[in-house]
Amino acid sequence: MQVPCIAVACLLLLPLAAGVQAATAAAPAAHATATPAYVVKAMNDPARAADKKDDQERQMAAVLTFSGVKPGDTVLELIPGAGYWTRAFSQIVGPEGHVYAVWPAATKPDSKSLVMWQKLAKTPHYRNVSVMQEPMAQPRAPVKVDLVFTDDNYHDLHDPYWGADRKPLDMAEFNRAVYAALKPGGLFVVVDHIAPAGSGTRDTDTLHRIDPAVVKQEVESAGFVFAGSSDALINPKDPLDIKVFDPSIRHHTSQFIYRFQKPAK
Repeated sequence: MQVPCIAVACLLLLPLAAGVQAATAAAPAAHATATPAYVVKAMNDPARAADKKDDQERQMAAVLTFSGVKPGDTVLELIPGAGYWTRAFSQIVGPEGHVYAVWPAATKPDSKSLVMWQKLAKTPHYRNVSVMQEPMAQPRAPVKVDLVFTDDNYHDLHDPYWGADRKPLDMAEFNRAVYAALKPGGLFVVVDHIAPAGSGTRDTDTLHRIDPAVVKQEVESAGFVFAGSSDALINPKDPLDIKVFDPSIRHHTSQFIYRFQKPAK
């Protein structure tokens, strides 16, 4: 899977001294990239009419373009929530592609979310979507994939309820599993709420945020190459030190979008 030439902030060369906002401000100005026609078509799919109200807030066009997803791709989406991204991925990859929506093995089979997903996967419109339950320490699909994507979930994996015996995951094991799930050249895209620089994983369970530097270090340690970032979800007005569910910032938190690539060889 080739990385598209789209806007990235050159954070590899910038210290995260004041969080991603500061790094983005110091980076060269990003160049706008046209949204591919297949992304526009997917966004206008009548089946996702209820999702459209959130497209501007969640910067769907920018995120999907940055992710590099394209027709024919195979996508592994981790902890897909209510399916906002999944429905779009399904229409982008089309009949020649596939989307594997992976839920934690610990999720109860009768949970509301899982039941909703099982119904969605049986809908003819989403026949290219499969719902799977896997141990979060070892996410995988039946085949090698072009893209692994997770939105606002990476921070959760550091908390004591995703691993065996409700212990925190071994993040090194997790990221190695993501690496193994990808085709050579495949991409791992992580979107998450920003915590203050230097905070590490301190705020993952309390504020539901994570220091972007920790994510970068953990993922690169598995063999990935940092392949750019997008500032599409950066909000300079977010103080970074309040819970993401606080009414003053909910749905408007500052979020990083990191893209990592498995080397082609």
